[in-house]
Amino acid sequence: MIDIPTFENIQKAAERIRPFANRTPVLTSRTLDERFGTKLFFKCENFQKVGAFKFRGACNAVFSLSEQEARRGVATHSSGNHAAALALAAKFRGIPSYVVMPENSPKIKINAVEGYGAKITFCKPTLEAREIVLQEVIGKTGAAFIHPYDNFHVIAGQGTTALELLEEIPDLDIILASVSGGGLLGGTAVAAKGISPHIQIIGAEPEGADDAYRSLQTGKLIPQTNPRTIADGLRTQLSERTFHILQKHNCSVVTVSEAGIVAGMRLIWERMKIIIEPSASVTIGALLEKRIDTAGKRVGVILSGGNVDLEQLPW
Repeated sequence: MIDIPTFENIQKAAERIRPFANRTPVLTSRTLDERFGTKLFFKCENFQKVGAFKFRGACNAVFSLSEQEARRGVATHSSGNHAAALALAAKFRGIPSYVVMPENSPKIKINAVEGYGAKITFCKPTLEAREIVLQEVIGKTGAAFIHPYDNFHVIAGQGTTALELLEEIPDLDIILASVSGGGLLGGTAVAAKGISPHIQIIGAEPEGADDAYRSLQTGKLIPQTNPRTIADGLRTQLSERTFHILQKHNCSVVTVSEAGIVAGMRLIWERMKIIIEPSASVTIGALLEKRIDTAGKRVGVILSGGNVDLEQLPW
């Protein structure tokens, strides 16, 4: 039996993280509404602590640990945003954090993780290498493993993003979010369906890292192999837990080209004057490439983060 969060778990997570997490703004753009022929509401998690929604899940997981569990600290593997989120949440709780990062992680994310006080161990950029090195770190420290997405409390924490969005804009037809490991999309589905059972939940992912799309199309979990995308936060794969949530709540996934991801970043920067990272821009790419029928509908768009290396812009 796979343990997945309920709507009530997400409500409790919202209370737990309230003293620490930002309640991020919901922005609109008349120009983009006219361009896409719809009404768009952007939930701006690029204004969240550590610059990404990941802080919600990490914070909920860290503060859900018992005193005995937390004493030896927390550990994880992550390309960046979850690593920074866990490090900051651990700092707030006053416990150590240990992070295994691929050696090709963006410099901006490495600097952030170090800045929040985590001890970093680098590894080869494969899931297998991450997991092997992480087990070595946990063996030495006894730290509690907080998985980036395959964790009950992490998923519940990510669901608070949609909870806040629907508290502010209750009559949405669609919520669009990026998908990689499925923590954000899964949490979004549980939260949104708990409030509005008929709402449509759609994930967007890169064409070069489309395991979620293929998994939902075939009805069986397909592993991610050799992902190729600028969206460094979207190179992981669904877990059994997140796949089960997406299936249970009838989520769908669309894929977006690399050109669409880059064009989305630029469009949001030029029209809304805010910076989003490639992993967030996959949602805008889905709109630009007309992968979703949004005509006349009210669409919530979760902009998942804004951690961009300004020395390595993709244009």
